[in-house]
Amino acid sequence: MNKPILGIQLYTLRDFCQNAEDFHNILAYLADMGVKDVQISAIGPIEAEVQKEILDKNGMKVCVTHKPFDRFLNDTEKLIEEHKIIDCYALGLGAAGDEYRYKKENVDSFIEKVNSFAPALKANGMTFNYHNHDFEFKAMDNGERMIDYLLENTDPEVFHFIPDVAWIHFAGADPVEYLKKMKGRVKVCHFKDYNILDGERKFCTLGEGKVDLKACYEACKELGIPYIMYEQDGDWVDGDAKKATKLSWEFMQTLDD
Repeated sequence: MNKPILGIQLYTLRDFCQNAEDFHNILAYLADMGVKDVQISAIGPIEAEVQKEILDKNGMKVCVTHKPFDRFLNDTEKLIEEHKIIDCYALGLGAAGDEYRYKKENVDSFIEKVNSFAPALKANGMTFNYHNHDFEFKAMDNGERMIDYLLENTDPEVFHFIPDVAWIHFAGADPVEYLKKMKGRVKVCHFKDYNILDGERKFCTLGEGKVDLKACYEACKELGIPYIMYEQDGDWVDGDAKKATKLSWEFMQTLDD
């Protein structure tokens, strides 16, 4: 049974990735920690060729990205070419926009739009990868959860998922159950953690919150999910995203003990 490859979702460190010099410096920082795999998200306007050069200098590979939905729809060919340059064949979306949520007709419209560019991705050996938050677990106007509707009404060969275990848990669902439901359609799982403080959700360093990350890790290993990426949207310890990343990375090394 292969262990998942552990890495870092650069959205966590987005403030340090807005130009080429900073991008190099943050990858060097991660490389010193032993990180070899990252997800690209919310970095600055750095050309794909420059990204690739910096990635190679730091011994990094990209397992998946997050890109704006508008680019999938209106800039498909260039988006595909950019991903070929950085040698990444999983193209991700961080979330469906408000106009694609809550009602069945809205979600049908989202699926229709994905289907418009999915053949081009498929022809190039690529997949579309959808990252969940908690709203996908709310009932739509037909009583069905959006996440279940997406699972049932999209092409398993090209429509994949990036399950975020903290958002699933926060939505009141079982992350392990949903990892199993998504079997065969997950290349990357996001490990995130949170607590409830004064009635509000606060993200936290991995292993310090409410999510059973050990159980999630074992499920990823059992299901053959290739990658686990640490992600933290905010609420970093001492307000320091680099410190939060280091502490969470150290925790991740204990998951297979």
